[in-house]
Amino acid sequence: MTNQLVIQMVKEFKGASKKNNAPIWSRLAELALKPSSARRTINIGQIDKFVKDNDVIVVPGKVLGTGNISHKITLCSFSMSTTGAKKVLQSGGKILSFSELIKSHPTGKGVVIIG
Repeated sequence: MTNQLVIQMVKEFKGASKKNNAPIWSRLAELALKPSSARRTINIGQIDKFVKDNDVIVVPGKVLGTGNISHKITLCSFSMSTTGAKKVLQSGGKILSFSELIKSHPTGKGVVIIG
């Protein structure tokens, strides 16, 4: 059985994909429907290796707080540890919900999926 929050998130992604002709939201809807055991877990330190200042990142899985982040990024993920969130905010970055991300980047341009 799929969690009601996941179902709502998938509807939001699919609607945004159609409305804005943005395939990235459709891809995230597919990833959201994967079983939680198939979703990726990634550490802040790993993210730091792949990003540069002011990147907008989506992690279709869980972000953990191991390691450090040296860049100011905007991050959105399916789940995030408290330590991971603190490190992003301490580096000057932002954490957005999926609704906020879709609103600020409706076409998905400049948004990168990691994981």
